[in-house]
Amino acid sequence: MSLWQSLLSKLGLKSVRAERHPIRVFLLDDDARRHRWFTTRFKGDFIDIAHNVREAQQLLSASSYDAIFLDHDLHPEHYNSDSTDDERTGYAIARWLCSNPELQRASTILVHTRNADGAMRMVAELRNAGRSADYVPFPLLADRIKTYWSR
Repeated sequence: MSLWQSLLSKLGLKSVRAERHPIRVFLLDDDARRHRWFTTRFKGDFIDIAHNVREAQQLLSASSYDAIFLDHDLHPEHYNSDSTDDERTGYAIARWLCSNPELQRASTILVHTRNADGAMRMVAELRNAGRSADYVPFPLLADRIKTYWSR
């Protein structure tokens, strides 16, 4: 940066923005519309998408991620079901991450489901295991992404 540009920046007359490096993002969600939404939000980054618990375990075992986004209800039968946290929900991945402490230690984990009860159980499980986890309802997720990983 030239002396002139530096002076303008210090006086607040010119903003300086550094581009961030691409990050690695993991998404567990069964909704193709959300897959497109996340891909658009993280354009220029590396994003891996899992549709179910088995795929999630494979991807999370094979790569390291900066950001992990987890949905709770992965199958339509969970949307109006009395069953809560079975092996076909995002809760299974939260438990699995807790039982595999060597995996994804530095990742920021955001639970983005519309199922607030399921989300709170997932976040509690992750936090009890010392993980950095938060619940962000899907409608508020775009703002949180801008806050954490602005471009």
